[in-house]
Amino acid sequence: MRKATSRRARREVAAEDRQPENRANLYDEVTARIVAELEAGRFPWVQPWGTTGGTGPGLPRNALTARTYSGVNILILWGAVIEHGWPSQSWLTFRQAQEAGGCVRKGEHGVTVVYADCFTPVAESEAEKALLRGSDDQPNRAIWFLKRFTVFNVAQCEGLRPGLAADPTPLPEREIVPVAEEVIAASGVDFRIGGDRAFYAPDPDVVQVPPQPAFFDQINYYRTCLHELTHATGHPKRLGRDLKNAFGSKDYAREELVAEMGSAFLCAALGIVPTVRHADYIGSWLEVLREDNRAIFRVASAATKAADWLLARHRDAQDARIEGRIAA
Repeated sequence: MRKATSRRARREVAAEDRQPENRANLYDEVTARIVAELEAGRFPWVQPWGTTGGTGPGLPRNALTARTYSGVNILILWGAVIEHGWPSQSWLTFRQAQEAGGCVRKGEHGVTVVYADCFTPVAESEAEKALLRGSDDQPNRAIWFLKRFTVFNVAQCEGLRPGLAADPTPLPEREIVPVAEEVIAASGVDFRIGGDRAFYAPDPDVVQVPPQPAFFDQINYYRTCLHELTHATGHPKRLGRDLKNAFGSKDYAREELVAEMGSAFLCAALGIVPTVRHADYIGSWLEVLREDNRAIFRVASAATKAADWLLARHRDAQDARIEGRIAA
């Protein structure tokens, strides 16, 4: 948890904390955008490649640092790629475009992304203590804040130096995708193939999916596998989400949203291009999002954490294999 480094910073964030309408407007703005997409029959977490100007699968990333965006920002930036047909998932701030030797073309409009953080302010006077003291009368409580940043797709820039973070090359369409098989194996989850249903059972902690030939488009087998594995990350011994929700409840719908987005994020990271759409829950998803303007932020954050957990296990397994070969 961060601490303020200057009195001015503390006052600015404290002032922002006293204006909840600013944060509420930001939540409303993003939620309204996602709800509109769902109402139109589009899924903002379904990868946009194949329908636009040629972009390949991948998570949105900063072209200068190569760091991928996370949470709700993935949905915002994917949506912008769909809307404008840009051929890249790489983004820069105005200043970063200049650092990269180029500039944003005149007349281009950026996309707003959000950053959430918190810090514990330290009051240096009685007046500041009064300013920072909340309803619980705790002057040193943590303060959460949202910031907006504007980024531009590299397609909106010119003169950028070569060698910036490149978009990954799509995997060829094939029945077996080794990297996906590796992620499944590295998860450590009891993964079983058989039957005619795909599900995750929390109490025995087991994922089961039908065999791959049962899928009309066999590449969709992996989307389903990753959907169920995302559910499995919620087990108490992993990320600890509440998985014991009654079918049809709002909490059940939220968890289905987490699994759906987690699968999409994983497919993007692995270069998989599935075609399946899980539209069964769209009504309950809309109900959840319309009722709570922060739900999409929480769901997207949980999906990113689940995807990151699975990808980290995969990286650890790869490192262990490399170390084993070196030792041998």
